[in-house]
Amino acid sequence: MTASSRERSHVVASQELKKFIRSIPDFPKKGILFRDITTLLIDASAFRTAIDSLANRFKNQGITKVVGIESRGFLTAAPLAYLLGAGFIPVRKKGKLPYKTTSVSYQLEYGQDSLEMHLDAVIKGERVLIADDLLATGGTAKATTELVENSGGKIQGLAFLIELSDLKGREKLRQFDVFSLMSF
Repeated sequence: MTASSRERSHVVASQELKKFIRSIPDFPKKGILFRDITTLLIDASAFRTAIDSLANRFKNQGITKVVGIESRGFLTAAPLAYLLGAGFIPVRKKGKLPYKTTSVSYQLEYGQDSLEMHLDAVIKGERVLIADDLLATGGTAKATTELVENSGGKIQGLAFLIELSDLKGREKLRQFDVFSLMSF
């Protein structure tokens, strides 16, 4: 498959999959339009198409680990790791992992938060893909790239089911290969 036919295939898959995303106004608070992926997850064919499309984008890149960002990112990252023949690494909120961790703090709109990963999750030089359900402002994804790079991993890319393009999260990740299946 040529690069242009892969791109056309992505556009078709993206348009078909958008109908499986439910939009919920004023959730979790007034003024937010929440993009619900559970309607995609419960449809076996749509879920398979989404995960296969993400995996096809990153196959043959020698990826050895796929990092999933808590918690909906696990739903994307775990099947991607399986299809890519890679290990899966959960990145979690502070205090949720049982072994020694490395952490990074990052700014939220109104405060600060932290993410953690096991110290031994990434071996120096490993090729890592970071996956999450949604790219919004990019703060959580950027913090995760710092965790991986601080552990010696080489980031091959970031994969998202959905990108909220108006929030410009991609700008915080411009030095990386960022791929989103659908954009709203």
